[in-house]
Amino acid sequence: MKMLINGERLDSSDGAQIDILNSATGELVDTVPAATAEDVGLAIDAALEGKKVWGATPQYTRSEILIKCAQAIEDNLEELSRMLTMEMGKIISESTPEVACAAQIFRGFAEMANHLYGQTMSEYQKGSETDIIFTKYEPLGVVACITPFNYPVELCYHKAAAAMAAGNAVIIKPASDNPLTIMRVAELCWEAGIPGNVLQVVTGKGSTIGNVLSSSPDIDKISLTGSTEVGIQVAKVAANTLKHMSLELGGNDPFVVFKDADMELAVNEAVSGRLKNAGQTCCSPKRFIVESSVAEEFTNGVIEKLKTLKLGCPLDPNTEMGSLINTTAAQDVQKQVDETVAAGAKCIYGGKLYDQTYFEPTVLVDVNKDMDIAVDLEVFGPVFPIITFDTFEEAVEISNSTQYGLQAGVMTKDFSKAIRAAAAIQCGAVVINGSGNYRNVDQPFGGMKMSGLGREGISCTLEAMSQVKSYILKNIMVE
Repeated sequence: MKMLINGERLDSSDGAQIDILNSATGELVDTVPAATAEDVGLAIDAALEGKKVWGATPQYTRSEILIKCAQAIEDNLEELSRMLTMEMGKIISESTPEVACAAQIFRGFAEMANHLYGQTMSEYQKGSETDIIFTKYEPLGVVACITPFNYPVELCYHKAAAAMAAGNAVIIKPASDNPLTIMRVAELCWEAGIPGNVLQVVTGKGSTIGNVLSSSPDIDKISLTGSTEVGIQVAKVAANTLKHMSLELGGNDPFVVFKDADMELAVNEAVSGRLKNAGQTCCSPKRFIVESSVAEEFTNGVIEKLKTLKLGCPLDPNTEMGSLINTTAAQDVQKQVDETVAAGAKCIYGGKLYDQTYFEPTVLVDVNKDMDIAVDLEVFGPVFPIITFDTFEEAVEISNSTQYGLQAGVMTKDFSKAIRAAAAIQCGAVVINGSGNYRNVDQPFGGMKMSGLGREGISCTLEAMSQVKSYILKNIMVE
């Protein structure tokens, strides 16, 4: 596929390409251009024109076009879902709802934008009684969306659809491993009526594209989902031009199991939450903090559940876990498991990569609260490190002993205890009697501490993609 710049499908200016491989098989799926700084500059120049046209387009027209985009996604659901599975190894039973969710996101932001209201100020300040002050939301201008590999379609269009609904032009920089489905959705959006200089996709190395987007004075906002390290680097560069920033970054989310929990539910939520997308989810449970008296029961339940797991081809609707995104990712998980075992943990189930990009569901016990995996080591794979505690206070302490604070899960039948734990755990959301691997499209999704800045969701992103302007009619009430 070619880049989508200013209404045209273009190769890179130097002809360089990136191979897109089927993560599950290693087979070549397609190639995409490796953009140069010059190519990114073309997209920025086009977006500067696009923001004028799109920002001046009536809200009802923008929303009507976004609704058409949603319909186009739904009309091509099977093609898009299969493409997503082919390029990243995500099982088809997860790819299909992700793509369908993108359509819901387009509709949601279109409908919300139709009802995004300004305010009228009161007259309580002396001397302002003859003035009328009201506010309006106006577009920021050009928004760069830097998106991750793990939920490429959903997370990309949480950003891009919101930005366009608010009247901005958008430049998407997708992950290099799996940009194809994002690009195909963008093509459908063009066909639905989005101007070619309003929605563009540039592909290639993050170090090249990200630096140009972050440093350009013509980019008004960076919305990024990725690692904390990348987020910090982008923020440093973007600070030189005081860009607006939204950052959804890493997580090492706690899953706390108290002794009075429904153990069958706790096991099911732990396994389903951790294994979704083969463990490659920012808000999946990554530290299983279990009360000592039920730790053995919980651990045995997890292992028994894992034994029934159906592995196989990601395109098979019965397959329950797919591959990791690439061989490097699988090797990284292997290294993290090996280092944790070397530090004193025991691997009692799984623990090995196979077929280049697959990793066995893995259970680690005797993990203490001071090990890297219990603190800041974010494992992006199907690994269950089990850490025990004896008191409520210790459970909270372990949960908070990390630089991250994205989401959490708390399992208990005592709702007073659940709410107290939710209030004490430092994170952006707590799921009670469920894993933290949860996201509602309306929810203000985001984290505390080094998990990021800002919130993203239909309930809040439009404001983050806009600027508020005050209109002051001075002395308008004077006769």
